[in-house]
Amino acid sequence: MHFLPEDIDDYIVAHSQSEPKLLADLNRETNQKVMQPRMLSGHYQGRVLSLLSKMKMPESILEIGTYTGYSALCLAEGLAKNGMLHTIDVNEELFDFQKKYFDRSEYKDQIKQYLGDATEIIPEIDAKFDLVFIDADKPNYPKYFEIIIDKMKPGGIILSDNVLWSGKVVQKVKKDDESTLALLEYNKMLNEDPRVETVILPIRDGLTLTRVI
Repeated sequence: MHFLPEDIDDYIVAHSQSEPKLLADLNRETNQKVMQPRMLSGHYQGRVLSLLSKMKMPESILEIGTYTGYSALCLAEGLAKNGMLHTIDVNEELFDFQKKYFDRSEYKDQIKQYLGDATEIIPEIDAKFDLVFIDADKPNYPKYFEIIIDKMKPGGIILSDNVLWSGKVVQKVKKDDESTLALLEYNKMLNEDPRVETVILPIRDGLTLTRVI
């Protein structure tokens, strides 16, 4: 989803950091072989994730929603020397696809893959997180926040993708539109929770930047 005019969007991408070759390969193969390739973070958002991670230099990253591994590799670029990225997904069919690209990267020993329900896996991870990226099933966004907030280090960053949901958050919502209703609840929750400070960035389909106080 693009909220800016196409020519402005193209200009922004053209004047932002280039996509690394490994990620370009991953981007291309995802579009060739995997269903719903639009779920990929992609070049521009990937560079945003990379830069935010490099600014934070996290020792511990949690990603909820691996898909084909693109965003994980972007976030891993900012890992501290001995840092670890934990990434969770429910789609077992993509596990080997992800691993192929993780193994090709310089971060292969710093990325740990998990397969299953994130609400069950996260409490079992023995770590406090500096950086979290949420990009999974939208109805569980509020639940994910409640699970991770007590596992965040002070000053930790939570990034949440798709929070504008193709503009549906400002449209009349159908009663059975579970994803939009959950995102409306989630956006309100982050804005009002005194434990965090939050801004929504109009990047692609909406990216929330939340800092734990």
